[in-house]
Amino acid sequence: MTASDTQQATRQYAVRLGDDALILGHRLSEWCSNGPFLEEDLALTNVALDFIGRARMFYGYAAELTGGDCTEDTLAYQRDCREFRNLLLHELPIGDFAFTMARQYLLDEYTLAFMQQLQQSADATLAAIAAKSVKESRYHLRRSHDWMLRLGDGTPESHERMQKALEQLWGYTHELFDMDALEQELAEAGIAVDCAALQPAWERSVRATLAEATLALPTAEWAVRGGRNGIHTESLGHLLSELQFVQRAYPGLSW
Repeated sequence: MTASDTQQATRQYAVRLGDDALILGHRLSEWCSNGPFLEEDLALTNVALDFIGRARMFYGYAAELTGGDCTEDTLAYQRDCREFRNLLLHELPIGDFAFTMARQYLLDEYTLAFMQQLQQSADATLAAIAAKSVKESRYHLRRSHDWMLRLGDGTPESHERMQKALEQLWGYTHELFDMDALEQELAEAGIAVDCAALQPAWERSVRATLAEATLALPTAEWAVRGGRNGIHTESLGHLLSELQFVQRAYPGLSW
Protein backbone atom coordinates (compact mmCIF):
# COMPACT_ATOMS: atom_id res chain seq x y z
CA MET A 1 0.00 0.00 0.00
CA THR A 2 1.08 3.56 -0.65
CA ALA A 3 1.40 5.98 2.27
CA SER A 4 -1.93 7.52 1.28
CA ASP A 5 -3.61 4.11 1.13
CA THR A 6 -2.20 3.21 4.53
CA GLN A 7 -3.48 6.44 6.04
CA GLN A 8 -6.96 5.90 4.62
CA ALA A 9 -7.04 2.27 5.79
CA THR A 10 -5.83 3.28 9.26
CA ARG A 11 -8.57 5.89 9.42
CA GLN A 12 -11.20 3.25 8.63
CA TYR A 13 -9.67 0.92 11.22
CA ALA A 14 -9.76 3.60 13.91
CA VAL A 15 -13.41 4.33 13.09
CA ARG A 16 -14.27 0.64 13.47
CA LEU A 17 -12.64 0.47 16.87
CA GLY A 18 -14.34 3.71 17.87
CA ASP A 19 -17.70 2.31 16.79
CA ASP A 20 -17.19 -0.82 18.89
CA ALA A 21 -16.37 1.26 21.96
CA LEU A 22 -19.13 3.85 21.49
CA ILE A 23 -21.93 1.37 20.95
CA LEU A 24 -20.96 -0.88 23.84
CA GLY A 25 -20.44 2.13 26.08
CA HIS A 26 -23.90 3.42 25.24
CA ARG A 27 -25.43 0.01 25.93
CA LEU A 28 -23.77 -0.19 29.34
CA SER A 29 -24.90 3.34 30.15
CA GLU A 30 -28.49 2.09 29.95
CA TRP A 31 -27.90 0.39 33.31
CA CYS A 32 -27.40 3.78 34.98
CA SER A 33 -30.04 3.95 37.76
CA ASN A 34 -31.17 0.42 36.79
CA GLY A 35 -28.40 -1.70 38.33
CA PRO A 36 -29.27 -4.54 40.74
CA PHE A 37 -27.76 -2.57 43.65
CA LEU A 38 -26.07 0.80 44.10
CA GLU A 39 -22.43 -0.29 43.97
CA GLU A 40 -22.97 -2.26 40.78
CA ASP A 41 -25.00 0.60 39.30
CA LEU A 42 -21.99 2.89 39.76
CA ALA A 43 -19.51 0.26 38.58
CA LEU A 44 -21.36 -0.36 35.32
CA THR A 45 -21.65 3.37 34.70
CA ASN A 46 -17.90 3.75 35.18
CA VAL A 47 -17.20 0.90 32.77
CA ALA A 48 -19.50 2.62 30.26
CA LEU A 49 -17.48 5.81 30.66
CA ASP A 50 -14.26 3.88 29.99
CA PHE A 51 -15.64 2.75 26.65
CA ILE A 52 -16.95 6.21 25.76
CA GLY A 53 -13.52 7.64 26.53
CA ARG A 54 -11.93 4.97 24.35
CA ALA A 55 -14.32 5.83 21.53
CA ARG A 56 -13.31 9.49 21.78
CA MET A 57 -9.64 8.58 21.38
CA PHE A 58 -10.22 6.40 18.33
CA TYR A 59 -12.62 8.89 16.75
CA GLY A 60 -10.29 11.78 17.49
CA TYR A 61 -7.46 10.00 15.68
CA ALA A 62 -9.73 9.10 12.76
CA ALA A 63 -10.85 12.74 12.52
CA GLU A 64 -7.23 13.87 12.50
CA LEU A 65 -6.47 11.50 9.62
CA THR A 66 -9.60 12.69 7.77
CA GLY A 67 -8.81 16.38 8.08
CA GLY A 68 -11.12 19.24 7.20
CA ASP A 69 -14.02 19.88 9.53
CA CYS A 70 -14.31 16.27 10.71
CA THR A 71 -14.37 15.82 14.48
CA GLU A 72 -15.13 13.01 16.90
CA ASP A 73 -18.70 14.38 17.09
CA THR A 74 -19.03 14.15 13.30
CA LEU A 75 -18.26 10.45 13.45
CA ALA A 76 -20.47 9.72 16.45
CA TYR A 77 -23.52 11.81 15.59
CA GLN A 78 -23.63 12.40 11.85
CA ARG A 79 -23.55 8.90 10.40
CA ASP A 80 -26.49 6.59 9.77
CA CYS A 81 -26.58 3.00 10.96
CA ARG A 82 -25.34 1.56 7.65
CA GLU A 83 -22.20 3.67 8.04
CA PHE A 84 -21.36 2.20 11.43
CA ARG A 85 -18.88 -0.67 11.44
CA ASN A 86 -19.18 -2.06 14.98
CA LEU A 87 -19.35 -5.79 15.55
CA LEU A 88 -22.91 -6.99 16.14
CA LEU A 89 -22.26 -8.30 19.63
CA HIS A 90 -21.84 -4.73 20.90
CA GLU A 91 -25.24 -3.47 19.75
CA LEU A 92 -27.53 -6.17 21.15
CA PRO A 93 -30.00 -4.84 23.77
CA ILE A 94 -28.86 -5.18 27.37
CA GLY A 95 -31.42 -7.86 28.27
CA ASP A 96 -31.35 -8.91 31.91
CA PHE A 97 -28.29 -8.57 34.14
CA ALA A 98 -27.10 -12.09 33.29
CA PHE A 99 -27.18 -11.28 29.57
CA THR A 100 -25.21 -8.07 30.06
CA MET A 101 -22.55 -9.75 32.19
CA ALA A 102 -22.23 -12.78 29.91
CA ARG A 103 -21.71 -10.51 26.91
CA GLN A 104 -19.30 -8.37 28.88
CA TYR A 105 -17.23 -11.36 29.91
CA LEU A 106 -16.99 -12.73 26.37
CA LEU A 107 -15.96 -9.30 25.08
CA ASP A 108 -13.61 -8.57 27.96
CA GLU A 109 -11.62 -11.76 27.33
CA TYR A 110 -11.34 -10.72 23.69
CA THR A 111 -10.69 -7.01 24.26
CA LEU A 112 -7.86 -7.47 26.74
CA ALA A 113 -6.01 -9.79 24.35
CA PHE A 114 -6.76 -7.45 21.44
CA MET A 115 -5.45 -4.35 23.22
CA GLN A 116 -2.34 -6.16 24.41
CA GLN A 117 -1.54 -6.93 20.77
CA LEU A 118 -2.48 -3.45 19.54
CA GLN A 119 0.14 -2.04 21.92
CA GLN A 120 2.68 -3.47 19.47
CA SER A 121 1.21 -1.58 16.51
CA ALA A 122 3.58 0.23 14.18
CA ASP A 123 1.15 3.15 14.41
CA ALA A 124 2.24 5.08 17.49
CA THR A 125 -1.18 6.62 18.15
CA LEU A 126 -3.03 3.31 18.05
CA ALA A 127 -0.36 1.77 20.26
CA ALA A 128 -0.75 4.59 22.81
CA ILE A 129 -4.55 4.24 22.90
CA ALA A 130 -4.15 0.50 23.42
CA ALA A 131 -1.66 0.99 26.25
CA LYS A 132 -4.20 3.09 28.13
CA SER A 133 -7.01 0.69 27.30
CA VAL A 134 -5.14 -2.37 28.60
CA LYS A 135 -5.23 -1.02 32.15
CA GLU A 136 -9.00 -0.55 31.95
CA SER A 137 -9.54 -3.89 30.24
CA ARG A 138 -7.81 -5.82 33.02
CA TYR A 139 -10.24 -4.33 35.52
CA HIS A 140 -13.21 -4.98 33.24
CA LEU A 141 -12.26 -8.63 32.84
CA ARG A 142 -11.74 -9.13 36.56
CA ARG A 143 -15.26 -7.80 37.22
CA SER A 144 -17.04 -9.76 34.52
CA HIS A 145 -15.15 -12.98 35.34
CA ASP A 146 -16.25 -12.68 38.96
CA TRP A 147 -19.86 -12.19 37.88
CA MET A 148 -19.71 -15.28 35.65
CA LEU A 149 -18.74 -17.36 38.69
CA ARG A 150 -21.18 -15.63 40.99
CA LEU A 151 -24.16 -16.10 38.68
CA GLY A 152 -23.20 -19.36 37.00
CA ASP A 153 -22.47 -21.16 40.26
CA GLY A 154 -25.10 -19.28 42.25
CA THR A 155 -28.79 -20.00 42.62
CA PRO A 156 -30.68 -22.29 40.21
CA GLU A 157 -32.31 -19.21 38.68
CA SER A 158 -29.08 -17.28 38.20
CA HIS A 159 -27.47 -20.37 36.65
CA GLU A 160 -30.40 -20.83 34.26
CA ARG A 161 -30.37 -17.18 33.24
CA MET A 162 -26.63 -17.20 32.60
CA GLN A 163 -26.80 -20.39 30.54
CA LYS A 164 -29.64 -18.96 28.49
CA ALA A 165 -27.65 -15.77 27.88
CA LEU A 166 -24.65 -17.74 26.63
CA GLU A 167 -26.84 -19.68 24.19
CA GLN A 168 -28.24 -16.39 22.85
CA LEU A 169 -24.84 -14.74 22.51
CA TRP A 170 -22.60 -17.51 21.23
CA GLY A 171 -23.43 -17.19 17.54
CA TYR A 172 -22.31 -13.56 17.57
CA THR A 173 -18.82 -14.36 18.90
CA HIS A 174 -17.55 -15.83 15.64
CA GLU A 175 -17.46 -12.37 14.07
CA LEU A 176 -14.85 -11.27 16.62
CA PHE A 177 -12.20 -13.27 14.82
CA ASP A 178 -13.01 -12.47 11.19
CA MET A 179 -10.41 -10.62 9.13
CA ASP A 180 -11.47 -8.76 5.99
CA ALA A 181 -9.10 -7.40 3.31
CA LEU A 182 -8.55 -4.08 5.08
CA GLU A 183 -7.54 -5.70 8.36
CA GLN A 184 -5.39 -8.28 6.58
CA GLU A 185 -3.44 -5.54 4.80
CA LEU A 186 -3.00 -3.49 7.97
CA ALA A 187 -1.97 -6.57 9.95
CA GLU A 188 0.68 -7.37 7.34
CA ALA A 189 1.92 -3.79 7.69
CA GLY A 190 2.20 -4.28 11.46
CA ILE A 191 -0.59 -1.78 12.22
CA ALA A 192 -3.68 -3.87 12.94
CA VAL A 193 -4.20 -6.89 15.17
CA ASP A 194 -4.52 -10.35 13.66
CA CYS A 195 -7.87 -11.16 15.29
CA ALA A 196 -7.96 -14.70 13.95
CA ALA A 197 -4.79 -15.50 15.89
CA LEU A 198 -6.53 -14.54 19.15
CA GLN A 199 -9.23 -17.18 18.88
CA PRO A 200 -7.47 -20.28 20.29
CA ALA A 201 -6.38 -18.55 23.52
CA TRP A 202 -9.79 -16.88 23.86
CA GLU A 203 -11.56 -20.21 23.56
CA ARG A 204 -9.28 -21.80 26.18
CA SER A 205 -9.94 -18.99 28.65
CA VAL A 206 -13.69 -19.05 28.05
CA ARG A 207 -13.87 -22.84 28.43
CA ALA A 208 -11.97 -22.68 31.72
CA THR A 209 -14.23 -19.93 33.10
CA LEU A 210 -17.43 -21.69 32.07
CA ALA A 211 -16.25 -24.92 33.66
CA GLU A 212 -15.44 -23.08 36.89
CA ALA A 213 -18.87 -21.43 36.77
CA THR A 214 -20.59 -24.80 36.18
CA LEU A 215 -21.87 -23.54 32.82
CA ALA A 216 -21.94 -25.52 29.58
CA LEU A 217 -20.20 -24.31 26.46
CA PRO A 218 -22.89 -23.65 23.82
CA THR A 219 -22.91 -26.21 21.01
CA ALA A 220 -25.51 -24.71 18.66
CA GLU A 221 -24.00 -24.23 15.20
CA TRP A 222 -25.18 -20.81 14.13
CA ALA A 223 -23.34 -17.60 13.39
CA VAL A 224 -24.36 -14.05 12.56
CA ARG A 225 -22.05 -11.61 10.81
CA GLY A 226 -22.20 -8.29 8.97
CA GLY A 227 -21.25 -5.52 11.37
CA ARG A 228 -17.97 -4.66 9.68
CA ASN A 229 -19.88 -4.32 6.38
CA GLY A 230 -22.55 -2.03 7.83
CA ILE A 231 -25.20 -4.75 8.03
CA HIS A 232 -26.72 -4.56 11.50
CA THR A 233 -29.56 -5.82 13.65
CA GLU A 234 -32.62 -3.60 14.02
CA SER A 235 -31.38 -2.73 17.50
CA LEU A 236 -28.68 -0.37 16.22
CA GLY A 237 -31.15 1.95 14.54
CA HIS A 238 -33.14 2.32 17.76
CA LEU A 239 -29.93 2.92 19.72
CA LEU A 240 -28.74 5.63 17.34
CA SER A 241 -32.11 7.37 17.31
CA GLU A 242 -31.61 7.97 21.03
CA LEU A 243 -27.86 8.60 20.95
CA GLN A 244 -28.02 11.10 18.06
CA PHE A 245 -31.32 12.81 18.85
CA VAL A 246 -30.02 16.19 20.04
CA GLN A 247 -27.55 16.61 17.17
CA ARG A 248 -30.15 15.62 14.62
CA ALA A 249 -32.79 17.93 16.13
CA TYR A 250 -30.37 20.86 16.47
CA PRO A 251 -27.60 20.28 13.90
CA GLY A 252 -24.38 22.14 14.52
CA LEU A 253 -25.37 23.13 18.03
CA SER A 254 -22.52 23.52 20.52
CA TRP A 255 -22.69 24.04 24.27
